[in-house]
Amino acid sequence: MSLFASEGKSAIKRAALSLVLTPFLPKPLKFAVTLAASLGAIKRGAKSIPKEGISGETMEAAAIVVSLLRGNYVAANTANLLIAISQAIEHAVVRRSDDLLLSLSASSSGLVWVKRGKEEIRIEADEARIGDIVVAYAGEAIEADGIVLSGTAAVNEAAMTGESLAARKERGSRVISGSIVEEGRIEIYAEAVGSGRAAAKIASVVADSLRSRSQTQYRANRLADRLIPLSLGLTGGAYLLTRDLNRVEALLQTDYSCALRLTVPVVFKAAMYRAGKTGLLVKSAESLEKLAKATTFIFDKTGTITNGELDVVEIISLNKTWSKEQILALAASIEEHYFHPIAQAIVEAARKNDNMRHFQHTAVEFIAAHGVFAYVEGKKVVIGSKRYLEEDEQIDLLSLTNLGAQTQRANLTPLYIGYDGALLGVIWLKDESRKESKEALAALRRLGVKKCVMLTGDSKAKALALANELGFDECRYELKPDEKAAIAKELRSRGDICAFVGDGINDAPALLAADVGVAMSKGADIAKISADITLLRDDIYLLAAAKSIADQTISRVSVASNLMIGVNTAILFCAAIGAFTPVTTGFLHNGSTIATLIASSLKGFKIPSLEASAAPRSPRKTAKRRSSKNL
Repeated sequence: MSLFASEGKSAIKRAALSLVLTPFLPKPLKFAVTLAASLGAIKRGAKSIPKEGISGETMEAAAIVVSLLRGNYVAANTANLLIAISQAIEHAVVRRSDDLLLSLSASSSGLVWVKRGKEEIRIEADEARIGDIVVAYAGEAIEADGIVLSGTAAVNEAAMTGESLAARKERGSRVISGSIVEEGRIEIYAEAVGSGRAAAKIASVVADSLRSRSQTQYRANRLADRLIPLSLGLTGGAYLLTRDLNRVEALLQTDYSCALRLTVPVVFKAAMYRAGKTGLLVKSAESLEKLAKATTFIFDKTGTITNGELDVVEIISLNKTWSKEQILALAASIEEHYFHPIAQAIVEAARKNDNMRHFQHTAVEFIAAHGVFAYVEGKKVVIGSKRYLEEDEQIDLLSLTNLGAQTQRANLTPLYIGYDGALLGVIWLKDESRKESKEALAALRRLGVKKCVMLTGDSKAKALALANELGFDECRYELKPDEKAAIAKELRSRGDICAFVGDGINDAPALLAADVGVAMSKGADIAKISADITLLRDDIYLLAAAKSIADQTISRVSVASNLMIGVNTAILFCAAIGAFTPVTTGFLHNGSTIATLIASSLKGFKIPSLEASAAPRSPRKTAKRRSSKNL
């Protein structure tokens, strides 16, 4: 009974005691004890009439009342006990799932140390302000989203990422609320506090989603509502034909409504619980339902099918007075303020040189999806994409061609550096594809996904090389950041049911535009909030696990619903012809519901394991160009 909440335990105890004691009590007491034990079920049935009309709970209450009035206390107590057990199982499964999902999404909220001047003061976490320097010590929860300014610590981020091993955090590292400092001390520049924290926003979204119902649940409820008149009609017809109150009592013990209304949400909640244990934050039953229907998966490239962890592989200087090391130092001095994967790769490469110079500069300004600029010794330094330098800054890139430097290199990402209106150099970076990307695509196809599409801002040659290597069906290249959502809408307009997988700030519109959005574990906070499902580990193969759990959930709902309808139809027929007594009918009806609930909540889900996929495939369709400019 440890599975049940205290309220459920109390209801079961009262019903069980009444069933055991009633046969030994005087007749007046039998009625009083049975009524007291079943009063909760009777009240629920009465209260549901103004809200839902005649519902399954109303039918159950009516069956208990009829049995009471006829003095059939065994039938009344048996029905009440089985009803209490079935509801306790349902509440236990739902509570277990909801508690897990909220624990995966929620952040703690308590006291926090902040620096005010030269002092550290202890305040309520909700009183912290954006821009505060939050200090986190070993054993304490981090109460703000932000950037580490100083110190080093081992931080456990399992509550938000699912990763059990602590991550090293130092200057420049991003930290999220809800994480726990296991060792060390760090000072954090607070970018989001209180209800603005990513974890708080995600928890709010999850809390709202847990109160919602999927279309499958709505259909089950509507079907249950339509079947109630059948049960009532059969009951009324049996009485008119036979005048047998035993048959009426038996027929009232059976209805389709409660079986369907209890079973379907339990299947979904059991699936959401299993998903959470697997490393997936599924925000609602509807998210699973939509994922099961998905036939097309759209992937943003960087940080999704690639690691998003870039390495500097080559530096080209186009000015004889600047060495490669100086160009790297200049870029790192400015990019250290920017926590984009490219910026972090530049800074990391510069740190490897102990003698690297730091260039003094003015405040850095960011141009979304383009790059950054600042002034060094009065000269403007611009760092970013080819489009940014050519179109926005009118910097001539012909010098690359004149010097014989390659402007496009397969699988490499260029970062252009302009100085005082001229191209100073290019830093080439490489982002390796995830080792599990190819296997993840193959696993999705085995699960019935018909099309996998890759989106990227890369050049045609680079995009097609990766798409062919991984076996994508379609590739869209040279994209602007705002074109991703339009592509999701375009594919949906063709009749495709789309899942979009992304991790960046610019992916949020596409995550919302698709039928179902999936965010990577290391993705931007807004991406996680916008997504229906978040991977809690940095493992793209979890997509196959999510799709498999979703497919199995819908299959189980269908099997359970059909089974409940079939079993209850048979019970109703037997009760109508007088083959079953009220006790037998109540036992079979409620017993079958309990058995289905237990099977639905305890039966495991088969999770695909990472294995070699089928023979590699080339894209079936010609890759489509969306823009003549490279990002």
